Amino acid sequence: MSKILIRGAKVLGGEPQDVLIDGEVIAAVGTELSAEGAEVVEAGGKVLLPGLVDLHTHLREPGREDSETVLTGTRAAASGGYTAVFAMANTFPVADTAGVVEQVYRLGQEHGYCDVQPIGAVTVGLEGRKLAELGAMHESAAGVTVFSDDGKCVDDAVIMRRALEYVKAFGGVVAQHAQEPRLTEGAQMNEGVVSAELGLGGWPAVAEESVIARDVLLAEHVGSRVHICHLSTAGSVEIVRWAKSRGIDVTAEVTPHHLLLTDELVRTYNPVYKVNPPLRTERDVHALRGALADGTIDIVATDHAPHPHEDKDCEWAAAAMGMVGLETALSVVQETMVDTGLLDWAGVADRMSFKPAQIGQATGHGRPVSAGEPANLTLVDTEYRAQVDPAGFASRSRNTPYEGRELPGRVTHTWLRGKATLVDGKLT
Repeated sequence: MSKILIRGAKVLGGEPQDVLIDGEVIAAVGTELSAEGAEVVEAGGKVLLPGLVDLHTHLREPGREDSETVLTGTRAAASGGYTAVFAMANTFPVADTAGVVEQVYRLGQEHGYCDVQPIGAVTVGLEGRKLAELGAMHESAAGVTVFSDDGKCVDDAVIMRRALEYVKAFGGVVAQHAQEPRLTEGAQMNEGVVSAELGLGGWPAVAEESVIARDVLLAEHVGSRVHICHLSTAGSVEIVRWAKSRGIDVTAEVTPHHLLLTDELVRTYNPVYKVNPPLRTERDVHALRGALADGTIDIVATDHAPHPHEDKDCEWAAAAMGMVGLETALSVVQETMVDTGLLDWAGVADRMSFKPAQIGQATGHGRPVSAGEPANLTLVDTEYRAQVDPAGFASRSRNTPYEGRELPGRVTHTWLRGKATLVDGKLT
């Protein structure tokens, strides 16, 4: 593998520097580095970040290859600046055995656009009744450390306690989809003024908040780790903040769409805005941004949820829930957090690379941009602005809520262990 010199990049948004890649590692970081024998990438003041890590991606394979595959999903990830993604377990068959997680893991290795770390199901078949093979999945070639029934809540407190106790033995974490099922029966959108005016079944904030409250107390009781998926309400922020103040080992994520979009968009009845948890209010959006800025919310995770055209091009009530997000996540974070002054680019690196890698134990990812570290890197043109055109997505699905919306920033290059997976905005 040849040498690559990234010239004049703003490392984590700082002063321009040169970064020399030699093989799979960063050989040097400094000014006026020699370009002898190296391919030169003129960064021209672009921002250089460690490769992004997504703790919450739906790759759909096996079973729903009409929505996404490991190949198309990882190509989308590379396009968005990601070098590692964690693949959720709600596939067909469910990733609740060592065999299924190893299949997904090996597909990621085979395609090579980014590292794929499978997430194992907490319960057999995501049915919430019996613990899945947590130990076997951890001991498999995939080395699973994160477990989730995402798409469904582990609503049985006894099962949740047992899962927390089990993963504690090997330092794993349970990632909870916080949705009390009885409180969300028939729910179509956020419960509030808009749902009342539209006559759509309301999804109350307390359905999320009550589960989070229970689970942080369970984590404290057993001395284990719990991670809260796609936190979406101001009340949830306060519960997590309280739990952290008590020293409870809890982490939380927010999605890009919950940082930008509100339930007012549901007035269009466009199913592209139908998502789980639902889009909330302007008040919730501002609370989430503030919590991400102050560290109450640890990370940004995409909840990339691809669906084929026919599952979204229908009436609201029948439409599937979910949005694609890998290729637009960094732009939305720039719009909502950087351009508003809430985070600098070092903060973005922390929330979108360092901390998700730490939570998921993604070896070799979320590392400093310094000599001797793996060359997992993302170069971003932060001055670029354009309307989102899903026709150009690498993902197999096009269900983005941002079509036609102007967003800032564009990932121009992505390197996975020194190998370019994206060059000048084009996949290799």
